[in-house]
Amino acid sequence: MGAAPADTLYLPVGSPVHRLPPQCKIAAVCCFVVLVVATPREAFPAFAAYALLLACVAAAGRVRPGHVLKRMLIEVPFVAFAVLLPFVAEGPRTDMLGLSVEGLWGAWNILAKGTLGVAASVLLASTTQLRSLLRGLERLRLPPLLVQIASFMLRYADVLAGELHRMRLARLSRGFDARGPRHWGVLAKTAGALFIRCYERGERVHLAMLSRGWTGTMPRSEEEAATRAEWATAACLPLLALLVCLGGWTL
Repeated sequence: MGAAPADTLYLPVGSPVHRLPPQCKIAAVCCFVVLVVATPREAFPAFAAYALLLACVAAAGRVRPGHVLKRMLIEVPFVAFAVLLPFVAEGPRTDMLGLSVEGLWGAWNILAKGTLGVAASVLLASTTQLRSLLRGLERLRLPPLLVQIASFMLRYADVLAGELHRMRLARLSRGFDARGPRHWGVLAKTAGALFIRCYERGERVHLAMLSRGWTGTMPRSEEEAATRAEWATAACLPLLALLVCLGGWTL
């Protein structure tokens, strides 16, 4: 079975960031994002410092800037929303172009914090395999049921994509090609058929697992817990971000 589509974010290079345990990196990124969100929007130097911290992490992880920028296109819808805010928000207007002052602040707030959060997530995915991320979430005591659901989603993503591809080929072989709203009914029926097939496959997989002695918990990996040195290394990012955040509140 091939890798899940999202696993294409991972860069298989050896670096100190790659070698850190996944639970350490997950905790560090979560703390970093919380601090970024907590930073006042008026603290422009703080956001520049956050970007510099992420650039240092990318350099340590041997992640190219082009790789990060290309994967950050996922935030384009949020950028479009932020661009519209100065035109639609209420409140005092600027003398030039008549833009809303509060809308400009809101747009900056979304762009700055959203971009930093997406960049941190891309760096995490670029230096950690998805299966390792799941093991890290398990180490961090995430509810086991959620970890199992995510694990099965990852494992069967390619299977479902292949099923949808075969259904599309079947439509094309019968001369169907969706070109407008009048074909939405057929596409809705395709989605319904795909759901039924996924449900039936899930039932078969569940019965197969029960027949092999599954008791409701996934086998735990035998990986060693993270050492204090590894936790200390991962904590460098949120600790430096904390200093920047505190500095931002004093500006």
